[in-house]
Formats: sequence, structure tokens, C-alpha cells
Amino acid sequence: MNKVIAASMAFLALPGPAAAQTLRPMLDYASAATIRDTCVAWAGERGLAVAIAVFDENGKLLAFAHMDGAASAVGEFAQWKGRSAATIHVASAVTAEWGRGPPGLATWEGGLPMFSAEGAALGGVGVSGAASAEDVACGKAGIAAAGLAETGK
Repeated sequence: MNKVIAASMAFLALPGPAAAQTLRPMLDYASAATIRDTCVAWAGERGLAVAIAVFDENGKLLAFAHMDGAASAVGEFAQWKGRSAATIHVASAVTAEWGRGPPGLATWEGGLPMFSAEGAALGGVGVSGAASAEDVACGKAGIAAAGLAETGK
């Protein structure tokens, strides 16, 4: 019995891993829902019907809305814009200037990346269904409501 206890004590005394995984900020559902809901309210106040897609930095869809009256295709457009901004960390208005690129690269305005206050990339939001300037303004309103930034440091 004492040998088992001694072996257990020796094992516990071994050093752990030299370096642990580095933690980094990530977009949570509550923030994604705030972005979505703020954008829905913003669009509704202006009589617009849009779709909103919020993605984390890895391109995973966290929150989505397709407002009544929005054309059926705009949901897919919003996802295209949002995923592009989330994974490339650049607004779709900028990637639109790059011309045709790899699959998934958005070439229409309405996709915005989002960053923490410290400049860490968190994801992106895509909005579609209104004029480009309105899509962008809607996304910006959502990002601001969540206390996030549109650009990194």
C-alpha cells in the first residue's frame, strides 16, 4: 500500500506541460445575438427588410435573422458577406476591390469584420437586402451595440 502511495506522490510531483494553450478572446452567442437584434431593430426603424448573419472568427454561424419581406436570396448573400469578413478580417467593401478571388471572398459591400477593444479578430457580420450603404450602417450599429470595434489595432 505504501508503494502505491509513494508512486502516486512521485507522479504528482512531475512537472506539468511546459506551455499551456494561449487563451484568446472569442465571440460569444450573447454578443452575436446583440449584433443581430440591434441590426433587426435598426432596419425595422427605417422600413428596411434585411438578412443578418453573425459569424465567429472561424467562420461558424452564431446568429442569423431573415426579416419578413426580405428577398429569399439575401439570407445567402448576408452569410457570404459575413463569413468572408469573419475569416479574412477585412470588410467586404475592401475585398470587392480585389476582384474575383478565392471561393467565399465577398465582392459586395455589407460584410464587416469585428474586433475586441484590444484588436483581436472575433468574427464578422453580413447584412444584405437594402442599399449597400444601409447594409453597412446596419452592421456597424450592431457591432457598436455589442461594444466591439470594426477595425483591429
